[in-house]
Amino acid sequence: MKILLVYPQYPDTFWSFKHALKFVSKKAAFPPLGLLTVAAMLPQDWEKKLVDMNVTRLSDKDIKWADYVFISAMAVQKKSVEEVISRCNSLGTKIVAGGPLFTAGFEDFAGIDHFVLGEAEVTLKPFLEDLRKGCAGHVYRSDERPDIGKTPVPLWSLINMKQYSSMNLQYSRGCPFDCEFCDIVILNGHKPRTKSKDQLISELDALYEQGWRGGVFVVDDNFIGNKNKLKAEILPAFIEWRKGKRYPFVFCTEASINLADDEELMRLMVAAGFDVVFIGIETPNKESLLECAKSQNQNRDLVTSVKKIQKFGLEVQGGFIIGFDSDPESIFQTQIDFIQKSGVVTAMVGLLNAPTGTRLYRRLKGEGRLLNSFTGNNTDYSLNFVPKMDSKKLISGYRNVLDTIYSPKRYYERIRTFLQVYRPPRSTPGKVQMHQIKAFIRSIWFLGINGEGKRHYWRLFISLLIQSPPKFARFIVLAIYGYHFRKIAEVYISG
Repeated sequence: MKILLVYPQYPDTFWSFKHALKFVSKKAAFPPLGLLTVAAMLPQDWEKKLVDMNVTRLSDKDIKWADYVFISAMAVQKKSVEEVISRCNSLGTKIVAGGPLFTAGFEDFAGIDHFVLGEAEVTLKPFLEDLRKGCAGHVYRSDERPDIGKTPVPLWSLINMKQYSSMNLQYSRGCPFDCEFCDIVILNGHKPRTKSKDQLISELDALYEQGWRGGVFVVDDNFIGNKNKLKAEILPAFIEWRKGKRYPFVFCTEASINLADDEELMRLMVAAGFDVVFIGIETPNKESLLECAKSQNQNRDLVTSVKKIQKFGLEVQGGFIIGFDSDPESIFQTQIDFIQKSGVVTAMVGLLNAPTGTRLYRRLKGEGRLLNSFTGNNTDYSLNFVPKMDSKKLISGYRNVLDTIYSPKRYYERIRTFLQVYRPPRSTPGKVQMHQIKAFIRSIWFLGINGEGKRHYWRLFISLLIQSPPKFARFIVLAIYGYHFRKIAEVYISG
């Protein structure tokens, strides 16, 4: 068999980092981990190629070469997915589709020969067995939550690592919480399932042996779902491995706000090389947190929790949502004030949407308020339901939030607030790479000479360079991110 694995293109979004990637001469933030893992599950004697449309063009020659095209995607890639399906159909190449987009609603897609839905550890094997026998079915799906302790190391040889700003790996699947708007528990369940220590070390070794040196995103939706195992086994193994390899990687991940309650865990994460954690903060409005069942965020001072995590050496990136039924008309200014006060520099503020199958989706459908499908883009002003607040007022207020928090003055103020609290890790840094030097030089040109907010840029540049070189390095990264966020905000605000 000749298998072409295709990862469709992302639109220009908050998380694409398209405008920031230009500073480091990279084409995409992360490689398609799911497809690379599936590739490792396919028979070894099959020929395999991978085309990530975010870094290279998908040619007709590629499609004609393949016996089957395997596609995996998320909701935000739907437009590109439809184009790939059309091209494969016109060229007569069969398609196998899986991943979050299709698992949530495969019925919406025509022209696909086989759907392998849910988790590949369960559904891929029976499909391959039927394919070998010549009787492959149309849909393979299962609600089983497999043990991921036997999931293979991704087939990294299929990509050119130089095209990406970071690599990725998965430690666990599942989240113990049950937020109304979240589809993670639908895809991966409530009970966190984890890989073994030896399994993760094998994945780190594979990345290292492929020549990777730099950032690694641990893609878990809640890295701290099983705190005891992290503290007893996983993080001590990371610490030992990094030391033995002379600190080649730094890590970022996603977690819940209750990370702030476990000082031992935070210390171990920092010692293991973690320096960034994304947290779903959502809203400072208590009634809205109650409405969406965000129990882990309730009954706590969220600003204090964020600052405590920052103080331990972890930069907090935050997700925020506007459009809850319980949101008052004052929510727009309240969100702005919270974001500025907390020093969450990378603040992704999106309008509430209801992903297919979530408790929110079912509730709104029962209330007759659903409008259309979920786009997957957090900042494109789309709403797939009728909000309680007047729609025009909601969109106008949301636009003002983005316009305010991404403005140079407020953005650099937030960097200053963050760095006043943040304590950079003391672990030995890795070797400075050429793309980092390029990014530094380009930041001076695009932000300090030709950019908006030059005055704010140079004030922090000079003071941090003199007072704290470790904080200065973080400042440069955040300043470049700000350039990207402003570009994204300009596109959608003007649109």
